[in-house]
Amino acid sequence: MAQDASILIVEDDDEIAAALVAYLARAGYRPQRAADGPEALAAYHRERPDLLLLDVMLPGLSGFEVLQLVREDASTPVIILTARTYEADLLHGFRLGADDYVTKPFRPLEVVARVDAVLRRAAPHAGVLRGHGGLCLDPQRHDARLNGAALDLTPSEFILLRTLLRDPGRTFSRDRLAAHLTGEGASERAVDSHIKNLRRKLGPVHSIETVHGIGYRYAEDIKDR
Repeated sequence: MAQDASILIVEDDDEIAAALVAYLARAGYRPQRAADGPEALAAYHRERPDLLLLDVMLPGLSGFEVLQLVREDASTPVIILTARTYEADLLHGFRLGADDYVTKPFRPLEVVARVDAVLRRAAPHAGVLRGHGGLCLDPQRHDARLNGAALDLTPSEFILLRTLLRDPGRTFSRDRLAAHLTGEGASERAVDSHIKNLRRKLGPVHSIETVHGIGYRYAEDIKDR
């Protein structure tokens, strides 16, 4: 857990907000609360929190609108709190850049665990990235190896694998992955093709999971790191 991290809770329900503040403070975080969209943006720009817990249904500005404005400014981790479990809503949140979501009703301890996990994934990444089955990726040297053997990856394949490995467990939509690419490879259909080729080159331990209707993620449980 990232000790002493600041958490901005954007929630208009007083009871839910109070419970989250109490549990996060008990876990060692520094929580603060905003009750609507405009207040959330003001607090975000003033305090620069380490993570946002963002309700979708807010007065003033919706959580999605707040998320979009935050993403135009920085890559601060955002966890969406929502009672809306429609696939289209979840997909929209991921496309706007949400890192995770929790559906209501929830247990406060579940939210604390999600905060722990997202902040771990958001910690600065340095040096070689490691994955399942002896996979090593060195972004500085543009070198990819599997059990010591060099992997022949195209530039687009390398970029996609690097993106997924940097945030294991995080779901990336196809269009968000496409945004990392350039030229003819920068389309959702091309992303699917590159992922298919990556899986073939990495073999049975590729650990690139399909999140149906959304995109892809790299399996978070890396036991051989």
